[in-house]
Amino acid sequence: MGAYIVKRFLLGIFTIWVVSVLAFVIIQLPEGDWLDEYEKVLYGHYQHLTLGEKEDLRDYFGLNDPMIVRYGKWAWNVLHYDFGYTYIQGGFEYPALKPVREKIEERFMLTVVLSFFTMAVTWVFAIPVGIYSAVRQHSVGDYFFTFVGFTGIAIPDFLLGLVLMYIAFAYLDQTVGGLFSDKYMGAQWNLDKIWDLIKHLWIPAVVLGTSGTASLIRIMRNNLLDELGRPYVMTARSKGMSNWRLILKYPVRVASNPLVSTVGYLLPALINGSIIVSVVLSLPTLGPVLLGAILQQDVFVAGAIILMLGVLTVVGTFLSDMLLMIVDPRIKFTSKQ
Repeated sequence: MGAYIVKRFLLGIFTIWVVSVLAFVIIQLPEGDWLDEYEKVLYGHYQHLTLGEKEDLRDYFGLNDPMIVRYGKWAWNVLHYDFGYTYIQGGFEYPALKPVREKIEERFMLTVVLSFFTMAVTWVFAIPVGIYSAVRQHSVGDYFFTFVGFTGIAIPDFLLGLVLMYIAFAYLDQTVGGLFSDKYMGAQWNLDKIWDLIKHLWIPAVVLGTSGTASLIRIMRNNLLDELGRPYVMTARSKGMSNWRLILKYPVRVASNPLVSTVGYLLPALINGSIIVSVVLSLPTLGPVLLGAILQQDVFVAGAIILMLGVLTVVGTFLSDMLLMIVDPRIKFTSKQ
């Protein structure tokens, strides 16, 4: 098992390097370079750079160097938690340069809080319901949850978000959009602000988790139904093992394999989430930041977030492999294959 873990770890490091190369190439794809885009923003604010200032900036950011040299500098800076600079637009104010890491840090924590809350709600609801639907196949409850599941998959997330925003505003007297009330925007963290955040989390959690919950319920139900028909289940029942003990000890563990495997894409979902839903609900997450960076060709921001998504995908895949070793009793790593 140790050799397998080391092998997977080394492959993960190599994959992250490949992702970093791809992220850097994406940064270089737009016509011109980063300074040209910054200059366009300055023109929009009736500002301009002198020839000397442009050359100084090109030298500072190494824009005149060959691509392989620029990649080496960028990769070295990324290892030191420096993703470059971005420009901030605010009305007619001078668009100041700001480190990309500061722009990411502004929204990273709220993104993680929202995503983990959504994942917790999804898994806590989906797994028990999936088990119930499989054990009580063709019952009224099974048909009800099947109907709810297909409905959740069919309804677009952004449409569900608009409906819940209307219900919250019209009937629950709750401010909609964002994760805070107006008086807590930009305020220092305290118990009142945390409670206000919790009160606002339910709408985005329901919107972002509905389709995922519905899918997990169907996956859990179908996989568990397959396992309940296996010979080892029939043998255990014939020996007098109680029904729920039998179901939870082996079939559920085996049926949860696909759920554990989803960790590979759940971690990057912490960063991007549903970009359209984030825009509709005015959520202060990294999804809209990535969308805005792509639209405005803010290449360092886009490259940094794309790199983060790639790294989280690799880490999630590695973690899912490790969890499968624990969850699935059939997986054994020995010297004989």
